[in-house]
Amino acid sequence: MATQPSSTGGQWKRSHKARKRWSQRVTESSDALDLETGVFTLEDPREIALSLKRSAERSQRRKADPFLSAMSMLTFYINRAGRRLPADKRARLEAAKDELRALYHRR
Repeated sequence: MATQPSSTGGQWKRSHKARKRWSQRVTESSDALDLETGVFTLEDPREIALSLKRSAERSQRRKADPFLSAMSMLTFYINRAGRRLPADKRARLEAAKDELRALYHRR
């Protein structure tokens, strides 16, 4: 991974290119779920939750139970988007968390 000295002196930071690909690499190479294409672009929070549930239950790569894997992937996406995530999309994804809890009877 490429590094460069920071302007704060003495510390090293990863290059922009290395930081930019971090979440993609985690998603592809970790024991993450194999998600359906476009799951986070769906308009209906229930559809997002159902897609995550299907992916979690089919996945051979997950280590935790399906509910925890699905919730972790949703939280990961929200956290990685950070401030760039529009308020309406954040609200839809937070509602998908509630739907996911309801699908797994975890209210």
